[in-house]
This record gives sequence, C-alpha cells and structure tokens, in this order.
Amino acid sequence: MPRPRHEEYQYLDLLKDILKNGINKPVFNNPGVTIKSVFGRQIRFDLQKGFPLLTTKKVFLRGIIHELLWFLQGDSNIKYLLDCNVHIWDEWAYRPYKKAMKAGKMPKLTQEEFVQKIKELPKQNPFVKKWGDLGNVYGVQWRKWKTSDGRIIDQLGWAIKELKTTPFRKSITVSAWNPEFIYEMALPGKSMALPPCHTLYQFNVNSGRLSLQLYQRSADTFLGVPFNIASYALFTMMIAQVVGLKPGEFVHTFGDVHIYSNHMDQVGQQLKRKPRPFPKMRINPKVKNIDDFKIEDFTLVGYDPCPSIKGEVTVVGGF
Repeated sequence: MPRPRHEEYQYLDLLKDILKNGINKPVFNNPGVTIKSVFGRQIRFDLQKGFPLLTTKKVFLRGIIHELLWFLQGDSNIKYLLDCNVHIWDEWAYRPYKKAMKAGKMPKLTQEEFVQKIKELPKQNPFVKKWGDLGNVYGVQWRKWKTSDGRIIDQLGWAIKELKTTPFRKSITVSAWNPEFIYEMALPGKSMALPPCHTLYQFNVNSGRLSLQLYQRSADTFLGVPFNIASYALFTMMIAQVVGLKPGEFVHTFGDVHIYSNHMDQVGQQLKRKPRPFPKMRINPKVKNIDDFKIEDFTLVGYDPCPSIKGEVTVVGGF
C-alpha cells in the first residue's frame, strides 16, 4: 500500500501552480516589484498528524508565537514585539514615520534607529504610543472591535463561549475586516497600516474535533504563507485546548495568492527540496484560558528542517 503523500506537498504544489498559471500584476505603492498571481485556492492540514511547520525551509517559530500572543492581547503597538526581539512588523511602523521625516516634521532616523528608540523607551512614552502603533490591526479587531454605539466587542471571547456552550452552531466566525478603518473608507488618519490579509476565520466542531477555516484575501506565498499556516494551526490547537476539544483540521482558503518577483529564485531553490516529517507541538495542558498563554507554554519536538532561505519583505498596500 503506498504511503500517504506528505501534506507539505500541498504548499509546494501551490508554488508550482502560481509559476505555471499565474498572471503578472503590478504592485500597489511599489512600482519596482510585480507579482505572479492566481485566485481561489485551498489547502488543508490534519492537526492530528503533526504540526504543519514547513520543513523545506526553516521557519521562524518564535516570531510566529510572539505575534500570535500579541494578537491575542488585542495589542496594536510593536513595542511588545520589539521587546521580544521580533521584527516582522517593523517596516509597517516605520513607513509613516519615514513619510513624516521626508516632510521635515520628524528628525531623521534610519529604520534601525527608529526601532531601537521604540525598544529603549517605556511603553507609555509619547513617541512609542504614536509611532509604534499600527492602528486597528488584527488583535484589536479580534478582541476590541469598536462599535458605532461606543461598545467594545471581544469577538474571540464570544467565539470561545459559543464553542463551549453551542459548538454545533454554523456562525462562530471572527472578522478582522472592518471597513471603518480601511483605505479611504476610514476617516483621515484612522486607516490601518495594513488592511487585513487574513480577513476572517470560522470554527467548526465535528465528532469532538475543532477545525478552523481561514479566508486570506491576499497571500505572499513564499514569505507570509508558511507563517500563516503555522500561526493558525497553533491557534486552532490553543482554542481546542481552551474549549475542551481535540484539534481537527486547519483549512486555508486563499483569494489572491501570489509570488513576488523578487522571490522567484528563492522559490526555485525551495522546490528542489523534499519535505521531511512534520514536528509535534506540545502545549502546556494546564493553560485553560486563552489570555494565560506564554511563550514558555509551547514546545516543538522533532523539527528537522532544511536550511532557511532568506527573502526580502515587500512592503506594499496600506493607505
């Protein structure tokens, strides 16, 4: 009987699909880069078979976990990430400062100097509060959605309550897409630094197993998608533990899924590699509240990836 095909081939096949069938498109706000893009794809991972941390290149798990914990705090300031030496959102914070700097409104700082300043200053410092804040990004929408009548809605808190009490419901969905804070739909100065790429997710319970489906409107397949897979797979496992269920599947549905023109060589290098067995993720079983998780509660076992492949983050979009 043939061995089951490694689930990582879904990701590698997606890369091949884009290379073969993708349409070349310009990139908004970044004329030096293009993308090769397809629309409407889906991959899925059975979380009982292992933790889907890609093995054809080493993935920065510590950064993924800290970012997820940052989301769960409902935070929008990069100060927490910088204090943890995680720099995946640096460019998005620096971009508006750079714009103000060029207009002569702020002192000249390189991105490295800007980041170091936020890291060294206390959280309540006016510079940190103003320039480290990314606006109403993922965690804020998940945990602190602002309503027109002045209330604050904890969408994730509601979803967890529903999973504990009425897990059969088909409406347990959390959205990060809030038009009030996106592009020109937002009031001046209120737009998010980056309109949410992973826009909404839905929970489903079957036979005591919790699954999550993510809809991602825009996906940087080489750099971003490996992070997204690991982040939402781990998130599914954490929620399953909190609500007393077993992890089921992570289903990843894409809108525009693409490869940037400055990642083509790296993609070619990755496609020459063969997947290795997925690792296992152990989560501290004592944690039963979503707000209580810490970095020390996660242990990765048996991760033996191929070497990392570096690629430049392409800062695009925004408003």
